[in-house]
Amino acid sequence: MTSLQRKGLQARVLSSEEEEKLKRDQTLVSDFKQHKLEQEAQKNWDLFYKRNSTNFFKDRHWTTREFEELRSCREFEDQKLTMLEAGCGVGNCLFPLLEEDPNIFAYACDFSPRAVEYVKQNPLYDTERCKVFQCDLTKDDLLDHVPPGSVDIVMLIFVLSAVHPDKMHLVLENIYKVLKPGKSVLFRDYGLYDHAMLRFKAGSKLGENFYVRQDGTRSYFFTDGKMNGIQSLNVLFFVSVYLIALSLQGCLEKACNMCMRP
Repeated sequence: MTSLQRKGLQARVLSSEEEEKLKRDQTLVSDFKQHKLEQEAQKNWDLFYKRNSTNFFKDRHWTTREFEELRSCREFEDQKLTMLEAGCGVGNCLFPLLEEDPNIFAYACDFSPRAVEYVKQNPLYDTERCKVFQCDLTKDDLLDHVPPGSVDIVMLIFVLSAVHPDKMHLVLENIYKVLKPGKSVLFRDYGLYDHAMLRFKAGSKLGENFYVRQDGTRSYFFTDGKMNGIQSLNVLFFVSVYLIALSLQGCLEKACNMCMRP
């Protein structure tokens, strides 16, 4: 059974205008288009990185502050840690962590081959400290790149929301195979009623709390119920989730944030 460390706040209350907007927006994208989006998911993320290069996301210097498990999982201060960042993008989380902590070795993977190449081209990329590779976490076996039961920490940050809800459990099954017994998965993602969810225009809805952006990339917004329902048939990933309110650049954002321990 998975144990959790929970921090944060419950979902904010919607205004009457926001409630009305969500009630009106019930028309789903056609099955044909939804199938096409699933088939072209990798292509759409690759085009995203082609358009935005390494400039879209800011470096994430908040990970050690928000996830104390990065420090507390050590038995002594200078203990070496092996980390996997599942869905590393262009390294906005990876490189700040490697700079801050010289005792981390990181595996990192992404759905987009272009994103992986950007990581390899970064001046901070050092094969002595990290190994990056392309991987579809829903079907490619992580064991092709990472030894079984070798990872102390898995970072799963703003990644699971981009996966079709029916395939999320496959991601968890995959990462479980490389995780050491009793170690942690650090998860952070969009929560229900995030402002990003309310900005979607009519015609963007794929399913309950699941939307498509204009560029074809998709995003799911998590609830307690959804996280309780995501489970691996083999490893019993029964999890719950909470919402954490963060003030980012003066704007209240919502994100799910948790630590999972199988």
